[in-house]
Amino acid sequence: MTVTATIDHGTTRDGLIQLRRRWSPSGPATATALLVHGMGEHSGRYEHVGTRLAERGIDTVAIDNRGYGQSGGKRAFVADWEHFHNDIEDQLAEIRSLGLPTVLIGHSLGGLMAVGYCGSSRPQPDALIVSGPALAAELDGRAKTLVTLGPAIRRFAPGYEHRDAWDATVYAEDVSVGERFMEDPLRVDFVTISLALESIDAIRRARASVGDIDIPVLCVHGAKDKLVPVRASEILSTVPGARRIVYDHLGHEVFNEPEGLDIVDICAEWAVDVLGV
Repeated sequence: MTVTATIDHGTTRDGLIQLRRRWSPSGPATATALLVHGMGEHSGRYEHVGTRLAERGIDTVAIDNRGYGQSGGKRAFVADWEHFHNDIEDQLAEIRSLGLPTVLIGHSLGGLMAVGYCGSSRPQPDALIVSGPALAAELDGRAKTLVTLGPAIRRFAPGYEHRDAWDATVYAEDVSVGERFMEDPLRVDFVTISLALESIDAIRRARASVGDIDIPVLCVHGAKDKLVPVRASEILSTVPGARRIVYDHLGHEVFNEPEGLDIVDICAEWAVDVLGV
């Protein structure tokens, strides 16, 4: 199926410009999807995912999260986690206007956003897919110290930047994935203290709200994930009817591994099945 890829810009409810990518099938779509990326990256890294989903009849939109990619806002910063949920809610409303079943897809930090959103009282998608969702964090000594001092630092310097110490090997078992990302001019290689503290609180809230999720859930996670421990997503198995697939030989970015498109196909097939389209 031929796919049309477009880029446009919208405005968030608090006035930031937000870049949106869309991959639309040439024929009638059977479903829609909103894809939310992870920390440090942007929607352009999901060109192959959006194209594949559209080839399967799923009209797909991906946004650059505020503070990332080509969207507005201070880099890697959020004053209140609910701003992320506002953006998801508004984008879901837009794609729901197509009148088709909708699936929310989130990777890593985007997976944390998506799980927390689907455990909330906000208007819901019809299904949820997450990849390596950041529902737990393993902090090194420096990061633990930073978190301990974080509230005091945030009071005076909410935009304080903590540089990551990651290298090309942490993103996927295929090291070329990380090598390409390291050279990406849109990559953000730090996190602000405000975003870090908001993320930690968001993990706690999302885990507490998992029992409130009442839509179909699919989770894919690499057992060799060096950024989000595979145990982090175990809690999603408690959602009635949820499906969790752990890939023993893959790292954090399963969609970017050599078999990534096969995994996208599994996600698309699952979505078509649970949405009944």
